[in-house]
Amino acid sequence: MSNDIIIPNEIITSKIYLIRNQKIILDSDLSELYEVETKQLKRQVRRNIERFPEDFMFELPKEEFENLRSQFGTSNWGGTRYMPMAFTEQGVAMLSSVLNSPTAIKVNIQIIRVFTQIRQTLTDNLSVQLEIEEIKKKLTNHSKNIELVFDYLDELNKKLDTPESNERKKIGYKK
Repeated sequence: MSNDIIIPNEIITSKIYLIRNQKIILDSDLSELYEVETKQLKRQVRRNIERFPEDFMFELPKEEFENLRSQFGTSNWGGTRYMPMAFTEQGVAMLSSVLNSPTAIKVNIQIIRVFTQIRQTLTDNLSVQLEIEEIKKKLTNHSKNIELVFDYLDELNKKLDTPESNERKKIGYKK
């Protein structure tokens, strides 16, 4: 498989944005990865629009696009006549059925693998966070129990220091 297209995962990861609590890739980034023109990618999507429901692909409104651009400090991403399309993981998977070039298919497989890696990393991080929370709860309970033991010891010391406790009949040898 010497003709496999190898795009570093970091490059793909850098093109994944979080919008509306969804991980997406913009049409311009996908067309760059697939080595096709953005207008060609959009044309294929529009011809097969029934394959791309809202949870697979959505067009960014102007405000959202401006907000995204401002997050990355770029003054201009080139002149865009139309607002960009944002593809979710499912939308990227569906693109492989409308873009039939060998490059698009290989890049698609790689993109899906990166999405899967990101999801696995997030899942791993979540389980670690849950374990940490469980440890914190146990430590809090242990701290409360230790405080309680010290409170009891303080009470016991106070009782031992009272005059009644000193007047007890002493036991042992008498002179």
